[in-house]
Amino acid sequence: MNKEPMTPRGYDELLREFKYLKDVEKPRVNQEKQRAAELGDRSENAEYHAAKEKLRHIDKRLFYLNSMIEKAQIIDPSLLDHSRAHFGATITIMDVNSEEEFSYTICGTLESEPENALISVHSPLARAMLGKEEGSDFSVRLPSGKKEYEVVAISYTDIFSLKKNIRAEKDFGFK
Repeated sequence: MNKEPMTPRGYDELLREFKYLKDVEKPRVNQEKQRAAELGDRSENAEYHAAKEKLRHIDKRLFYLNSMIEKAQIIDPSLLDHSRAHFGATITIMDVNSEEEFSYTICGTLESEPENALISVHSPLARAMLGKEEGSDFSVRLPSGKKEYEVVAISYTDIFSLKKNIRAEKDFGFK
């Protein structure tokens, strides 16, 4: 079984969602389904069929979350060597040709939000950056072609703090 790296907080979020779906949402929808079934003819009972469909979606999500929980490899970025790019690192890189800078945080698949610069450890860019030190040059083949970068800075920030800040910026215009 392939392990899936994630932060301790990411793992806690998985468990929290799993528990909520299993202990709260599924029993609630089951009750909806039972109430709808009591109304009579199930073949034309839209409420009954809607509840069945909700249960199907909940069960699929529970199955997926359970498989991710079983595969989880919890990595605490604060315990890693901070002189190199590792899981959980925020890496500022510079495009060698355009001198444009970008910052990305390497995280687990379930924690990734590429639109917010949180990239999966399995992405080509993350794999190319892993193990690099400040000042290191590297190249990576991206969908837009081969790119050359230099690592400008490496820092470690809690991914959930980053997500919270990103949402505040988007929702309220904070920076």
